[in-house]
Amino acid sequence: MKKILFLPFLTVPTGHHSVANALISSLEKRIQGEFASIDFLSYFSPRLERAVTNLYLNWISYSPATYNWAYDYFAYPSSSTKYRQVYESLFLTKMQRLLSEKQPDLIVCTQSYPSLLISCLKVQGKIKTPVINVYTDFFINNIWGRRGIDYHFVADVPLKNELVQKYGVPKHQVFITGIPVDEWLVPTARQQKLFPPYHILIAGGNNGLGDMTELLQALKNPPDFYCTVLCGNNKRLFTEIISWQIKNIYPLSYISSKREMALLYDQVDAIVTKPGGVTISEALWKRIPIFVYSALPGQEQFNQQYLTTQGLVYPITQERPVREQLLSILSDKFIQANWRKRVDSYFDRLERSAWEKIVEISDQNQVEVASH
Repeated sequence: MKKILFLPFLTVPTGHHSVANALISSLEKRIQGEFASIDFLSYFSPRLERAVTNLYLNWISYSPATYNWAYDYFAYPSSSTKYRQVYESLFLTKMQRLLSEKQPDLIVCTQSYPSLLISCLKVQGKIKTPVINVYTDFFINNIWGRRGIDYHFVADVPLKNELVQKYGVPKHQVFITGIPVDEWLVPTARQQKLFPPYHILIAGGNNGLGDMTELLQALKNPPDFYCTVLCGNNKRLFTEIISWQIKNIYPLSYISSKREMALLYDQVDAIVTKPGGVTISEALWKRIPIFVYSALPGQEQFNQQYLTTQGLVYPITQERPVREQLLSILSDKFIQANWRKRVDSYFDRLERSAWEKIVEISDQNQVEVASH
């Protein structure tokens, strides 16, 4: 029986966990085996994990500028030797112990920090287990391990080119899979709506972060829109919206069911969101016009740059009222048709789904083990 270990990071709901859970859901239907998703930091120290999670959530909320600086410093260090030596000395032994306990046949990293540790162990010859990096954004930071990693699943062609040309990763080890999403989010036929009222889904991530209150103030009275707001775990935001008693704005708390999310996606005409890799990928699969209102510092800003350049999202600017920007795009059939062409082109570039490739890798490894 195959054992596949997924390694996200932190316990707070993030894209790293969403991708791991989506892949496990797909693989359970096709592979007879054991699947585990473990937050390594919780394994190392539950107390440390809670402290880091609280620090992260408070930092990006109250001091985004300094978080952005810190992210650039650590994710793109000009000289990372000292930083990585400290990191390795703290965590490498514990990671090796985790792998010794679990004895996986395949390791799937959905976050950069576990990938870095696994890469070090592979290079040192301390483990020989096949390893996959599944990148959950539309860019790749410098923390991800590359040496010793057997397979790389990337979101689009430029990321494959970057790994091959800049970092010397063999081309046959890199696969364009897109960012994996749950199979409930399969594409559906969507009739283009060119007149109001429009049903707008407003998403601030699982933690309800971002400048959502300001956005909602701009949309809470116009008859052109009615809004469903995904508040995630942000109870304060949920309570505040309820207190407004505005008919055209309806808040929802955290939705864990992907089937429920798929049904909600099918009901809306557009989504206003942060540029998180998984949320954007889900909306692209469902062919929902995507408006980006704010980006959290760090990775989301890099995502927004890429997605805007590719014409896959519409950034909302401060130069015009939000209402005008939404209406000018949603009511223009030519703009919408061109956007759909760009989205179709993006999916045409994907080589295969991540779960299909994992099944192939798993079967291949089983054959190699049996032959020995």
